[in-house]
Amino acid sequence: MQVKALACELPATHHVPLSRWSLDELRQEVRRAGLVAQISGTTLWRWLHEEAIRPWQHRCWIFPRDPDFARKAGQILDLYQRQWQGQALQEDEFVVSTDEKTSIQARRRLHTTVPPGPQRPMKVEHEYERKGAWVYLAAWDVHRAKLFGRCEAKSGIVPFDRLVAQVMGQEPYRSARRVFWIMDNGSSHRGERSVQRLQSRYETVRVIHGPVHGSWLNQIEVYFSIIQRKVLTPNDFPNLEAVADRLEHFERRYEAMAKPFEWKFTRNDLAELMHRLDRHSPTENALAA
Repeated sequence: MQVKALACELPATHHVPLSRWSLDELRQEVRRAGLVAQISGTTLWRWLHEEAIRPWQHRCWIFPRDPDFARKAGQILDLYQRQWQGQALQEDEFVVSTDEKTSIQARRRLHTTVPPGPQRPMKVEHEYERKGAWVYLAAWDVHRAKLFGRCEAKSGIVPFDRLVAQVMGQEPYRSARRVFWIMDNGSSHRGERSVQRLQSRYETVRVIHGPVHGSWLNQIEVYFSIIQRKVLTPNDFPNLEAVADRLEHFERRYEAMAKPFEWKFTRNDLAELMHRLDRHSPTENALAA
């Protein structure tokens, strides 16, 4: 149907100065284009609903541009399954997922937050004073559901190395056969120089860099999403010390009941993803949205 086809085109195709169609704007356009004489919003919505067409919605995506994406992603997925280079990991081998969450602000609201009540949600003052910001560095033992975190004034090699020392300085990691550290390509732990730095300091450490634009493969990001929802939103802290204190106490609270994440994405899913990507040609910047 022509109406459905128009709904699947960008407004700019028809010289309409919109980023996406709303239901009412689409109704106006199909009438202006002469596709129908009259149509109600209810009827138009029903037609679109038949094909699950929702032009008023959008979802961002990014095209992997790492030429070695499949290999790097595959070895991370193997580690999640306690495999490395075709061999099962031993009991004294561990997998740690790590990253840093930057710019965690302390926002002191100008008026006291009002707790929820009957038929009333929590009320948070819109205006606030900035009381500084932390970088939160964390590591997650993938198979033991153990957490390690620290707040630092800024990111960089030295703060990240402090996190590694925090983990590697205690058992069972200190006496482990191997400890695989999964990390992205952030500036504090990027490239071969970071591999040499860490592995020269700790003989048992194996640095595993994920592919570019592959942070979604890093399990620590799941934990970061949890603290964003449960600890940092809404943001109402009198000072930076209160932020650090709550993060530290939440680590212990979460760890007491945590279980390893049920990771669903497997090598079979990776193969299907790469097959789909092979059918598309990335743009010059290899990004699309």
